[in-house]
Amino acid sequence: MSAKPCVLEFGMGVDVHGRDSTKAACRAVSDAIRHSSLPLFQEVRERGGRMLVDVTVGVPDPDSVKVDVVRRELPHGEVTVRAVNGGLRSPSSDTLIACAAITVSVEYPPESPK
Repeated sequence: MSAKPCVLEFGMGVDVHGRDSTKAACRAVSDAIRHSSLPLFQEVRERGGRMLVDVTVGVPDPDSVKVDVVRRELPHGEVTVRAVNGGLRSPSSDTLIACAAITVSVEYPPESPK
């Protein structure tokens, strides 16, 4: 059975002093997940389902993102993090902005025949 997308969330994070892509990415993910309370995930666990969390973070230098650090921002599910070109580097300061898009999909085990 394929996973069905259930939640889409978006966030923005900023590292004001330092141009740290990982710090900005973590803040973008944190911003995105704080918009929701998702009680349906208790049901997913009870029914033996899987919660698949796909994170895409846009930053000016995607190779500089420590995806394992960003992954720890997500409290539940099987998390995949991908850094891509995007975000914004301020031309007049050390400020870096990251954008995050999070898709949460649910996959239930096949029902047994009755």
